[in-house]
Amino acid sequence: MNVLLTGATGTIGRAVLDQLLTAGHDVTCLTRADSALPAGVHRLKVDLTRPDALSPGALDGVEAVISCMASRSGTAADAWAVDHAAQLALLRAVEGAGVRTFVLLSAICVQKPLLEFQRAKLAFEAELQASDLRHAIVRPTAFFKSLSGQVARVQAGKPFLLFGDGRLTACKPISDRDLAAYIVGCLTDPTRDGVLPIGGPGPAIGQPPKFRSLPVGVMDAIIGALSLGGRVVPSLRAKAEFARIGRYYATESMLVWDGQRYDADATPEFGTDTLRDHYAALLRGDITTDLGDHAVF
Repeated sequence: MNVLLTGATGTIGRAVLDQLLTAGHDVTCLTRADSALPAGVHRLKVDLTRPDALSPGALDGVEAVISCMASRSGTAADAWAVDHAAQLALLRAVEGAGVRTFVLLSAICVQKPLLEFQRAKLAFEAELQASDLRHAIVRPTAFFKSLSGQVARVQAGKPFLLFGDGRLTACKPISDRDLAAYIVGCLTDPTRDGVLPIGGPGPAIGQPPKFRSLPVGVMDAIIGALSLGGRVVPSLRAKAEFARIGRYYATESMLVWDGQRYDADATPEFGTDTLRDHYAALLRGDITTDLGDHAVF
């Protein structure tokens, strides 16, 4: 197929691009900057945050769109500009070009929205669901990278830091490769449509654990202080929102939410890569993880 990919420079976007090329698709990457792309990949340089950024005819020949585009900071302004407005601009251009299929990388946390970036994602999901396009909204549970922030700490013999008694949260993390394969499979699998929560295979089992517990109130105090300071220093508002995001992931499971509880059994699994294998590769030095904004501890 002739596929337009957005977010190709992000972690999952790069994995999706690799899968698309392996599967033999003809790929055009929509990017804002002149980032490096593999040979044979077409580039469409567009900033979707600008009005009418996509000119008529820019999407001629495109049969399907995969959007891995997402705000980087999670702040309210960034979320509504990227996760909603830019996605909506893409959707409107896609509708006008007669594209048949739209695959969206979303997040499972939108099912219980308490943060502004989740509301922005949900608002766009609603727009996509209201369109006439065949669509798949992929909601992964958690990424391996998101759970790798304490590997070096534990390797050094320090205890794993957790909030409360360690039972506040659970997830079925999925690797970049498996998630990319699932997303690309949405192009041709007619059963993968609508909202699709997806996790990775099985639990991670390792050595006897050693933990250090931190009360959730510590994060609440940090959020309160940053929020108060944000009334005087505007830059602290973004830090307060980042702290709220951290608290959310420290206290909410990344599993299917049935309206009353998180249900691991109802959360689909896909792929073969396990978190245990990922950790083992990190410890051997076979791979490295660029934590970026995931580096909390």
